[in-house]
Amino acid sequence: MGDGRRPLIALTTYHEPSTWGVWRDVPAALLPWAYVQRVSDAGGVPILLPPVPSTVPDVLVRVDGLLLTGGPDIDPERYGAPRDPATQPPRVARDEAELAALAAAERHGLPVLAICRGAQLLNVSRGGTLHQHLPGHAPRTPGRYDRNEIRIAAGSRMADALGESASLCCAHHQGIDQVGDGLKAVAWAEDGTIEGTEDPSAEFIVGVQAHPEEDSETAALFAAFITAAG
Repeated sequence: MGDGRRPLIALTTYHEPSTWGVWRDVPAALLPWAYVQRVSDAGGVPILLPPVPSTVPDVLVRVDGLLLTGGPDIDPERYGAPRDPATQPPRVARDEAELAALAAAERHGLPVLAICRGAQLLNVSRGGTLHQHLPGHAPRTPGRYDRNEIRIAAGSRMADALGESASLCCAHHQGIDQVGDGLKAVAWAEDGTIEGTEDPSAEFIVGVQAHPEEDSETAALFAAFITAAG
């Protein structure tokens, strides 16, 4: 960046009813703290981006990178598929806002780290499709993460940061089916499920199906992302 300023990183957020203190089921823009902590630890300045589509263009011209976070399932209408009974209700505004944020980030040449839902959204944005239900990948205990062994392609940005194999925290029941245009699969679970994608033509556009924010051993991935934004 050259001026000593820490890179500003937009982190997409949930819009869900939440409870804290005396308040019950209040609509809130929220995000697990681990995302914020990892970006800050890596040298970035986290900025929360609520799912308000009209605000996205004004934010993306002011930041240096975009982190697409995890969350509920993407509406299968976005990739032309009928809804599976296991697919969660759509979050229309969040889908719209995050697709707009991703398009703006790519237009401005910003680095993008896409995690779990984010990796799926990246794939859908490029015309790819999703498996709507992978029961073998859902966590054994809802609200917990399971560790899965991941194989990573040599020479990929993921491998540069994490090595050619890693044990990563996972919690998902959907995953990438057909890989979107311009993306390359670079990581796989033991059963062949795609666990990582990258755009080789971009400085840094990486999708990770797992949750690296939950594991301090993945700090190098966040460091690479923040370095690309610097």
